[in-house]
Amino acid sequence: MATLGNPTNTIAILQKYNFNFQKKYGQNFLIDSNILEKIIDAAEVNQNDCVLEIGPGIGTMTQYLCENAREVVAVEIDKKLIPILGQDTLSSYDNITLINEDILKVDINAIVQEKNNGNPIKVVANLPYYITTPIIMGLFESRVPLDSITIMVQKEVAERMQVGPGTKDYGALSLAVQYYAKPEVMMTVPAGCFMPRPNVDSAVIKLTRHDKPPVTVSDEKRMFDIIRASFNQRRKTLVNGLGNATELNVKKEQVLSALEKMGLPPAIRGEALTLVEFAALTELLSGN
Repeated sequence: MATLGNPTNTIAILQKYNFNFQKKYGQNFLIDSNILEKIIDAAEVNQNDCVLEIGPGIGTMTQYLCENAREVVAVEIDKKLIPILGQDTLSSYDNITLINEDILKVDINAIVQEKNNGNPIKVVANLPYYITTPIIMGLFESRVPLDSITIMVQKEVAERMQVGPGTKDYGALSLAVQYYAKPEVMMTVPAGCFMPRPNVDSAVIKLTRHDKPPVTVSDEKRMFDIIRASFNQRRKTLVNGLGNATELNVKKEQVLSALEKMGLPPAIRGEALTLVEFAALTELLSGN
């Protein structure tokens, strides 16, 4: 079994199985063992851990995870990769469970129950750009017992997750991530560390789950609906953005009145509000 994480062995495996990259799955395999070791360190994976890996690809990072964790569950959507993983690159490990499925359709809570007695798991993944947000939000919103999520994503997405109000990258994703976790960019990974080489650099970001959210709100879903509506039309004032969002069913007068109670100017935009302010606004608009 070849150790992956370098160009030579990666190319050998791809040629052996005549594998073609699937653009629709955003496949880019890491070919830098130094970066792989740093990801394992950043995720603080140890022998007590049950790790969920999303999109193992040919098993490059999975090998490192199997060496370091007690138990690894890898979910891979591309059925062409399953023989490579099962019969070749992961064949000598007995602490791996391979699932050929779309991660958005998997009952992760059931996996955690079965493999880790319902105790918090760590998620480690190299995520394709097009599906980063649904996967992260799916993990948080489905209340999977999580310790942390350490993921490689497009660099600008990583930056978006950790910025605060008033910056151009600040948005619904920043607020959602920061409600559930503490985001920390661990390192930047140049495009040249992947095969095929992507058009942009990546970054590894670690999201450490909060014990409890930094704000208390009576209706979490309502708060996120308000946040999304605030950023749907960024150039609009909050009053217009929320007043025009039919799904919220709030009048502009109500928004104005709430802003006044909070001591905020009537022409303020959503991008200026903190998570604490969004929570307060939600309570006022819900009549609490």
